[in-house]
Amino acid sequence: MKPYAQKFYKSKAWKDCRASYFTHRHGLCERCDNPGKIVHHKKYITPDNINDPDITLNFNNLELLCQDCHNREHHAMTSVTVEGVKFDSNGDLVQA
Repeated sequence: MKPYAQKFYKSKAWKDCRASYFTHRHGLCERCDNPGKIVHHKKYITPDNINDPDITLNFNNLELLCQDCHNREHHAMTSVTVEGVKFDSNGDLVQA
């Protein structure tokens, strides 16, 4: 959790909204139908919008995700090289 968001995520307003949304979605991940765990903000919370309830507490900006789907959303593996090159066994970039 980012430092600027700690107060928000500990607030009664968020806890109530999260519980209500979880029930609304029947506890199932909206992407894979496995048991949900994390109420995710589709439009990410930033220091500029953390006090905007249309972003933070609006069901239209929420999505119930399981841990795996949430990890894919935030930690998807992206290529660290450009097309046509790769790392060899020594860790050097070489033509693919």
